[in-house]
Amino acid sequence: MHNQDQALIFELSTPGRVGYSLPEMDVPELELNDLLPEGYLRADEPELPEVSELDIMRHYTALSKRNHGLDSGFYPLGSCTMKYNPKINENVARYNGFAHIHPLQDEDSVQGALELMYDLQEHLIEITGMDEVTLQSAAGAHGEWTGLMLIRAFHEANGDFNRTKVIVPDSAHGTNPASATIAGFETVTVKSNENGLVDLEDLRRVVGEDTAALMLTNPNTLGLFEENIVELAEIVHDAGGKLYYDGANLNAVLSKARPGDMGFDVVHLNLHKTFTGPHGGGGPGSGPVGVKADLIPFLPKPVVAKRGEDYVLDYDRPLSIGRVKPFYGNFGINVRAYTYIRSMGPDGLKAVTENAVLNANYMMRRLADHYDLPFDKHCKHEFVLSGRRQKKLGVRTLDVAKRLLDFGYHPPTIYFPLIVEECLMIEPTETEAKETLDAFCDVMIQIAKEAEENPEIVQEAPHTTIVGRMDETKAARKPVLRYKKN
Repeated sequence: MHNQDQALIFELSTPGRVGYSLPEMDVPELELNDLLPEGYLRADEPELPEVSELDIMRHYTALSKRNHGLDSGFYPLGSCTMKYNPKINENVARYNGFAHIHPLQDEDSVQGALELMYDLQEHLIEITGMDEVTLQSAAGAHGEWTGLMLIRAFHEANGDFNRTKVIVPDSAHGTNPASATIAGFETVTVKSNENGLVDLEDLRRVVGEDTAALMLTNPNTLGLFEENIVELAEIVHDAGGKLYYDGANLNAVLSKARPGDMGFDVVHLNLHKTFTGPHGGGGPGSGPVGVKADLIPFLPKPVVAKRGEDYVLDYDRPLSIGRVKPFYGNFGINVRAYTYIRSMGPDGLKAVTENAVLNANYMMRRLADHYDLPFDKHCKHEFVLSGRRQKKLGVRTLDVAKRLLDFGYHPPTIYFPLIVEECLMIEPTETEAKETLDAFCDVMIQIAKEAEENPEIVQEAPHTTIVGRMDETKAARKPVLRYKKN
């Protein structure tokens, strides 16, 4: 016997049970051999569960109850801006004129969609301080790669083939060096100073004639604003390199500061983070890329443009790096982001930043007496704690994260950035109420006390979840691909 809320769908399977009832066919039946070439047909039936429609509905409903999501609880995942997605965005994205069009329709039949895309580009240009934007990139890391390919194309067009290195801070997102490598560059690490910011002397040491770009986000991954950003940009530009802005942390500066004004030449944005597109199921995302004027000729084509009163797809870009995404980007996510920007307005976007920063600083100060605070200064949208104190008691940061599951909270990001020992990175976002922040802080404080008084309860967590503590390494290297009854 199985508890249906906990059983695998294969354990619910009963031979001969079906989840559909269809009338008899009134058209001739075709053999698959007539439709598919030899060699493409299965030799055996697929091993699928045999369940009723009611069973399958209960199964997926039970699974949904186990999920952590923004609609069901606080999701303080640092550096990912997991904020609430207003439902008006979903309603607008489902308008027939947006949801039921085809990307190969004639331009004159999709003028409304093209206008939205063009207007979204104009809003993102204003928000970032860039000169032009492409919407093609599918998500953040794809936007990083696209931006780096633009920088590479720029240097090569100028006959500068020796710029083969991209500088990346030691606190950077892991996607930064990965994107640089895929774009054909070598990566060079620049150190952080004692204040958690880019060490300018180390930057001067590593920058040179082989520098293609510096990849940076501001505020950085520690939640700290690069106070010397203007001088930092000058160092890179004086060496002939470009400054690339990772837009993952844009939520901290909306309507307050613009990457283009800081000296950045390229920026990618995560519309599914800052501008409230859903993260669920791993995507889809949207990672538009904005550039300064000297990089415009290299943008992916087509670019949505306006000619007179008409909106067009401009393919006349002879220096373009080419298309980086089928069709014109993840249109549905762009619709959601556009709806958010238009419904918030400039004052609303400014309030986003103010409340995100206020929430982060409030939580940081509440927790500073119970966990180590590596950088005792005002943060922006996120902050980092260290579990060094708890580690001395035998409780690791991983244990704290597992214990949070017992209280129904998705854990924050842990062990990142690597430059902070036993790191916890927490980003509350602007959409959470003080009561929610206090409740989470209360639990974190309770766990800190448990580490002192009863460490075993933390070390053996979680206790209340359907699945106990897993071996994450084994789960990653040897996932269970299918289930068979004994």
